[in-house]
Amino acid sequence: MDSFASGDVQPRDDRPAAPGKDDLQAAGVRAAELRAEITRHDHAYYVLDAPTIPDAEYDRLFRELQALESAYPALRSADSPTRRVGGRPLAQFAAVRHRLPMLSIRTETDTEASGAHAFDVRTRRELGLGEGDPEVEYAVELKFDGLAINLRYEHGALVQAATRGDGETGEDVTANVRTMRAIPLRLRGEAPPVLEIRGEIYLRRDDFEALNRRQAEAGDKVFVNPRNAAAGSIRQLDPAIAARRPLSFFAYGLGETVGWTLPPTHAGVLDAVAAFGLPVCGYREVVRGGAGLAGFHARIGALRETLAFDIDGVVYKVNALALQQRLGFLTREPRWAVAHKYPAQEAVTLLRDIEVQVGRTGALTPVARLEPVFVGGVTVTNATLHNQDEIDRKDVRIGDWVIVRRAGDVIPEVVAPVLERRTHELPRFVLLEAFPTCPVCGSHVVRGEDEAAARCTGGLFCPAQRKQALLHFAGRRAMDIDGLGDKLVDQLVDAAIVKTPVDLYRLDVPALAGLERMGEKSAQNLLAAIENSRSTTLMRFIFALGIRNVGEATARELARHFGKLDALMAAGVDALQQVPDVGPIVARSISEFFAESHNREVIEQLRAAGVQWQEDEPATALAGGFAGKTFVLTGTLLTLSRDEARALIEARGGKVAGSVSKKTHYVVAGAEAGSKLDKAQALGLAIVDEDGLRALLNETDMNG
Repeated sequence: MDSFASGDVQPRDDRPAAPGKDDLQAAGVRAAELRAEITRHDHAYYVLDAPTIPDAEYDRLFRELQALESAYPALRSADSPTRRVGGRPLAQFAAVRHRLPMLSIRTETDTEASGAHAFDVRTRRELGLGEGDPEVEYAVELKFDGLAINLRYEHGALVQAATRGDGETGEDVTANVRTMRAIPLRLRGEAPPVLEIRGEIYLRRDDFEALNRRQAEAGDKVFVNPRNAAAGSIRQLDPAIAARRPLSFFAYGLGETVGWTLPPTHAGVLDAVAAFGLPVCGYREVVRGGAGLAGFHARIGALRETLAFDIDGVVYKVNALALQQRLGFLTREPRWAVAHKYPAQEAVTLLRDIEVQVGRTGALTPVARLEPVFVGGVTVTNATLHNQDEIDRKDVRIGDWVIVRRAGDVIPEVVAPVLERRTHELPRFVLLEAFPTCPVCGSHVVRGEDEAAARCTGGLFCPAQRKQALLHFAGRRAMDIDGLGDKLVDQLVDAAIVKTPVDLYRLDVPALAGLERMGEKSAQNLLAAIENSRSTTLMRFIFALGIRNVGEATARELARHFGKLDALMAAGVDALQQVPDVGPIVARSISEFFAESHNREVIEQLRAAGVQWQEDEPATALAGGFAGKTFVLTGTLLTLSRDEARALIEARGGKVAGSVSKKTHYVVAGAEAGSKLDKAQALGLAIVDEDGLRALLNETDMNG
């Protein structure tokens, strides 16, 4: 070890003396040289796949830098390669609000060349291009099968890494990402003040196989596929574990940027990102028109099995950023990009049994229990059968040999039986006969005439629906229990503290204070919100019950029509259909809900717990200038929130619906209005902006 590592100053009083100025300066110069050299070798090995020195020499340089930073702690820096080895385990991941949402892109389900041409046709139509106009230029790349990540660099240094999460909020996994040598801790060249890079963390196939061998040899669990292994590795609370996983990364886009002039094209953006030292996949091209897209899809499809990593399709993006801006977004998806999948992989196996899973909304989904079969890179033992109609259409029976496909390379499904291998008559599966009652709670299972799914009727009582029912019950437009969100509901239900909404009104500070991130003050605030919710309106209470097909507007009509909850609970299907906008399907949903004894029991318990609402005499007619008029709100209004606009309309007797139909009287369209506006235009409906809505409001006020 050289003199920088050992130090030349003799100890005094059994303690090392502070380094001299010359010593520290010389050590700093050498440390900077080592960091630059190691970073250069990391880039060559992990990004360019072209190692420049033997492993032994790399290890020597690394140990020298470690020794220097140990002898001179002042030289330690956040972007040093030695910081990649992993720090202290975390208690949990912190939430990160994305500056720009990490939106998903639409998937083209047509896996043939026609799917590529369809995207080109849509793009040209949205741009207003005719047959004589030039072909659109596209940047085409691979759709990686890994974990989406957002890397935030400030003045060239990596300061934060966050998962996609729900697109708006992800998890802070910076400590784990710092362990990845494929991701630079400091950018090359002249970096802007803020640059967010978006990309995919993945595992190469050979690294995945080596990881599973090590896991098996150590007696640890093996991973079913590279994607699960990558996602599980980056979400380890202990960064030291992530540091031992051979994770890789490809950049494919940007998040927030500050102080950087963007190149004019997406391909140029990726070139610039690569110049900053980030890995960008080489399988990317710039093509023109639908034929260019289809050609790239075919070429990659032929190479797919030879790639070093898994993909589940390719991605097409309009290359010019100016055209991307013109095209904009449809709801939460960009109009200028699409993911084009490949045909799913298939296998044949034996269908041993059919069971059901009860979902959060009470839907019973039939699930095929299969003889284990390897398909699409994983061993499949269960596959979805969707619903009774699909079982009947495919004529799938217990005991059949069936074709299993990993739809979209993710969700296994039963495609069809192999009829030539059905050697004798097998009984048909009828879900309502096999499961007349919910396998979770014992409530009745029903299926509407016009519905594909069979459902458990024990919405307030069923454990499978418990979390969804509680979240809906506590919602802002229902009982409005502020502070009762997803994570807290998860804790309350998982700890068996709350089973039905009634249990919310039995909570106390000791029961809440023991929960994660729930101190005494937070517990008191929640209990105050629960106490406030004891007094509500009949409309809110009806909506809070979570009756299928009963939204806010229908709950309001029911409250107006019946005036009292007991009258509503006693109403038959015919009486329910006398309510405006309540047809046979909605009437049946209401009748079945109140016919279930479990639901009635919970309602009576809520009453006994002190939940009360104002009851009125039944309404005979609607008042107000908008009486009988149905409005639909779409897009973002300039000065009014959705709730404010709804309140103004309903105060004048109008109704606000969630979807556009021939019965809609007005569509109020704000900025970035989506498919609802398109449908309204196709139906020839009256469309107004916010100023038009205010004019209508003023007109009704003057006439009233």
